[in-house]
Amino acid sequence: MASPSSAPATKGVTAPAQSALQRAEEAGGALPPLLVAAERVANTVAQGVHGRRRVGQGDAFWQFRPYQQGDTTTKIDWRQTAKTQHVFIRENEWEAAQSVWLWRDDSPSMRWRSNRNLQEKAERAELLLLALASILMRGGERIALLGAGYPPSVGRATMIRVAETLARGGGFGANIPSSDPLPRHAHVVLISDFLGPIGEIEEAIAGLAGRGVMGHVVQLLDPAEETLPFSGRIRFEGLEAEGTHLINRAEQVREQYMQRLATRRDRLRDLCRPRGWSFTLHHTDRPPQAALLALYGLMANQRD
Repeated sequence: MASPSSAPATKGVTAPAQSALQRAEEAGGALPPLLVAAERVANTVAQGVHGRRRVGQGDAFWQFRPYQQGDTTTKIDWRQTAKTQHVFIRENEWEAAQSVWLWRDDSPSMRWRSNRNLQEKAERAELLLLALASILMRGGERIALLGAGYPPSVGRATMIRVAETLARGGGFGANIPSSDPLPRHAHVVLISDFLGPIGEIEEAIAGLAGRGVMGHVVQLLDPAEETLPFSGRIRFEGLEAEGTHLINRAEQVREQYMQRLATRRDRLRDLCRPRGWSFTLHHTDRPPQAALLALYGLMANQRD
């Protein structure tokens, strides 16, 4: 993989964002464009796997939004535009449902790795998010960051804006996703270690699913979080003000720890399964393509 210094410069893009963008595109470049499952083709109204239009559904008005560079002028609502000094686009529900909102956990617990040869969980989450965005847009999907405050769009400018937003950080990426109002049949991808309060996680997923949003949950863990490979006297320090905990013989609590982790993972799966959401587990010592391939298949085959 080329170093960030050898990446082609992009005008107006900061070095951290350019580096993240390059890594994401290299990871995403190993995969083909997102394909629509054959059984869905007849029912779709546009390219992409998510814009499924059915008779009598999806024609309802969803929102007016400001005109952006790249929007076609045929979508301008001239009546709404005439009321103000701004140009507005009229979006119907089915158009918004073709979009994918992406979210990654940016809480302190994600800024950790068990050894220097691994990426921090936050770095891997951003890599996966950007690579997935690249793949989705090559398939015609519009994407946005959940909680970032701008509408879904497509194109190189969108990738740059997403990379810049991630590089700046911001409060929208904390432990649980924001409760943005999304259109029915829209899709969200949530990437996190999901080690925060399980009640809050359940409430967030239930809230999104209750509005008819389809979702994909990616649990991202460092391999040490999976196996607790420590022994002897270990002091564990919480990254989110949980304090410290001294364990005299870490190996003695390994089995109990792994059981609790398995129980939490089962609960996450149980949150997703009845709602028609998908669940994927990914470890930072595995190639990012592994998680992308899993999402590729799940997003192509998930049914409304």
